[in-house]
Amino acid sequence: MNRHTLLYICACVTVLALTCCKGHTVYNHYEHTPIAGWEKNDTLSFRIGPVAATGEYVEEIGLRISADYPFTGLNLIVEQTLTEDGKKPIIQEDRRTERSDTLTCSLIDQQGRAKGRGISHYQYLFHLTTLKINEGDMLYVAIRHDMKREILPGIADIGVKLSAVNPPASQASRPLSSSPR
Repeated sequence: MNRHTLLYICACVTVLALTCCKGHTVYNHYEHTPIAGWEKNDTLSFRIGPVAATGEYVEEIGLRISADYPFTGLNLIVEQTLTEDGKKPIIQEDRRTERSDTLTCSLIDQQGRAKGRGISHYQYLFHLTTLKINEGDMLYVAIRHDMKREILPGIADIGVKLSAVNPPASQASRPLSSSPR
């Protein structure tokens, strides 16, 4: 086997290994905020689902900031509605289908260093909640900031990540269909 063929095979195996390993993540999408700054009344919306399998899902909020962000923390209001048909909230006694959470994000430590990963932009991922979602359910998530300043500079993107806690083997690598906003 010549050297070029061996290199080609190694490259193909590497590409396949990197692309097939999705883990348990079933949704991961970011929305951009305006360059001029994220206004308090600007709500970022996410439509997740329909979900492929019943189970517990961990919901996390992603955040990307630049050095222009002037504070050490960020408060986010996260409102979500779980629906069966994409329209009306589900009404069930055993699970909460409409909820509003305040997420307090600590971004900078006491020495002034960013806690996130990155160089010019820093990326963070904050745990929000664990949800019980049934097959076919859809989740709508709306996120806005709750800071005293009306316009926040330095926030580049806000995202939502949904991961199955214990996915069935047939669903482990099948992502949800999604459409932002």
